Amino acid sequence: MAIVDLVMPKLGESIMEATILKWHKQPGDPVSMDETVLEIATDKVDSEVPSTAAGVMTEILFHVNDVVPVGSVIARIKTGAEEKATAHSYTPPPKAQETRHKEQETTVAEVVSSHQTSNFKPQTSNGNGSRFYSPLVLNIAASEGVSMSELENIPGTGNEGRVTKKDILQYVSERKSGKVHSQQSTVHSYQPAVSRQQESSVRESQPATQNLPLTTYSGNVEIIEMDRMRKLIAEHMVRSKHTSPHVTSFVEADVTSLVLWRDKVKKDFEKREGTKITFTPLFIEAIVRCIKKFPLVNCSLDGDKIIIKKDINVGMATALPSGNLIVPVIRNADQLNLVGLTKQVNALADNARNNKLRPEDTQGGTFTLTNVGTFGSLMGTPIINQPQVAILAVGAIKKRPVVIETPAGDSIAIRHMMYLSMSYDHRIVDGSLGATFLTAVAKELENFNGEREY
Repeated sequence: MAIVDLVMPKLGESIMEATILKWHKQPGDPVSMDETVLEIATDKVDSEVPSTAAGVMTEILFHVNDVVPVGSVIARIKTGAEEKATAHSYTPPPKAQETRHKEQETTVAEVVSSHQTSNFKPQTSNGNGSRFYSPLVLNIAASEGVSMSELENIPGTGNEGRVTKKDILQYVSERKSGKVHSQQSTVHSYQPAVSRQQESSVRESQPATQNLPLTTYSGNVEIIEMDRMRKLIAEHMVRSKHTSPHVTSFVEADVTSLVLWRDKVKKDFEKREGTKITFTPLFIEAIVRCIKKFPLVNCSLDGDKIIIKKDINVGMATALPSGNLIVPVIRNADQLNLVGLTKQVNALADNARNNKLRPEDTQGGTFTLTNVGTFGSLMGTPIINQPQVAILAVGAIKKRPVVIETPAGDSIAIRHMMYLSMSYDHRIVDGSLGATFLTAVAKELENFNGEREY
């Protein structure tokens, strides 16, 4: 008999935690290799976690809606069990269970604390009591102005009455709506020790709405609560703007040759390859060629170290039917021809819309393309998808009269025109590099060979 630990998988370079949505197995249930054990969610994708061993589920260490750092042990499976498993047949000895639980709390607290975006490290318990508070709960309490005395009075739904993230957020929501009143305490109020510089950094990192007074709404209004994915996207976008100084450059491209070529081959392409050709793979093809010329836009920043990525993995922002956004990744895009790119683009887009993306489908992106023209926009100022350093947006293709320079003189003609914009991290990419790269992409599209084969 052996006990195998099931850990929270790594779901992406920038993802440090995931939320448990649903357990498919309970203690005592038999588990097969690669069988789905639970469902988890991040700000990028909902996914299923398979079992890494065959046996019997003996222990579940986290509950539904718990936020768990990657790499943490979330369950244990006993392998080599010969007897028929019965529901809840395993009950750890009280002392061993208590010891294991304390060890788990310490590990989780350390991992969560190391990934907090704020600069301070709060205590994990009240000096006058033994009730445990995770760093995440204390961080929320500090940012929302919840004193330690208020924390003491919040009913906890976690193990041994612990206050969970859900409990503190529900309390904050009720307090803002006037259902409960904050308590003023000068004895037990939570005041983490931070320097003035750290305090300023924390204030800047918090959304401006936290400093606003309680808002009352008049007139005919409808209040809609953000769903879980929208909240995570919002947090991701705010963190990106706080992390990277954004600069956006714009350029205009004459894509007439590209448009006419696609119109000419699209029926034959679909008949021959069994899938439709859109503009997206053509844009990605041009981007890949330019990344090879300007590799610095295909990197990330780690402190004062620039990590240049040798793999070119292009993410493509995809709108979901719910209105939320997800970014599946085309891995090694430089190794695919146009047919391969087209099939990858269509397959990932279909899986995204049908909620069939796997965790690895959103991992490892090194550069992102977003097509704002799909919704009729002429141009946009996209937000960088961390930890990348650039994101390129393409606008709607419109027919316009433009001046054409020819050896015989200038003339006015109707051409298919498109705006491109790119936001980039000014810590790494200067304006000269950003503008040069963007212009190179535009030139690739303008010089598209209308006689090429696909």
